[in-house]
Amino acid sequence: MTKIIITGAHGRMGQALIACAPHFRELEIVARVDRGDALDVVISRCDAVIDFSLHSATPGIVEVCAKNKKAIVIGTTGHSDTEKAAIREFKSAVPMVWASNFSTGVNALFWLTRRAAEILGPDFDLEILETHHRLKKDAPSGTAKTLAEILADVRKLQLDKAARHGRAGIVGERTQSEIGIHSIRGGDVVGDHTVIFANAGERLELTHKASSRETFANGALRAAQWVVKQKPGIYDMQDVLGLK
Repeated sequence: MTKIIITGAHGRMGQALIACAPHFRELEIVARVDRGDALDVVISRCDAVIDFSLHSATPGIVEVCAKNKKAIVIGTTGHSDTEKAAIREFKSAVPMVWASNFSTGVNALFWLTRRAAEILGPDFDLEILETHHRLKKDAPSGTAKTLAEILADVRKLQLDKAARHGRAGIVGERTQSEIGIHSIRGGDVVGDHTVIFANAGERLELTHKASSRETFANGALRAAQWVVKQKPGIYDMQDVLGLK
């Protein structure tokens, strides 16, 4: 039995995790933590923490896990470079699954995006479109950033220079080194992502649409069961699903 604590338990993803957990017979939620609660008081009860709190809270949560030798699944997004560095400091202390998206379908999209970029080559223009609900705080989404990182890696580009976040005004003709990233916010959209490969005369689009947060929750719960058996280090859902 894998015993877990959920941080960010009152949030939308926290509630989805709580709803999905009973379907995992070898998993038990032993505590639910949210703003104002002390993780270090209850952490001894668990084997792993699943964090869907806030990006600013994650480094501190990882530190508590490291001090207590507990594995962690990180589901928060929008981390600053400083926050990312703070999380990575503990990679040799505990095993972590750190993913921008825990959906099996989205991770298949990551794999397909890499293969498509490799097959189609440099003549195709690259654009990413993502849509989320009006309450999402960060943009672009963590999933869109991962897709852009994959494309930049295949093209051997520096993403900070290649990324074009929307276009306005007289921006000139599109260059081959651009990766367009566009964010839409509205309504209650759980998460839609499309990668566009456009060339003269043809266009390929890879799209994933999520209609329920359960797909992310189930992936995170699966990751928690997997990560407790791993050595210290940073892993992602590609590792959990055996796609690497």
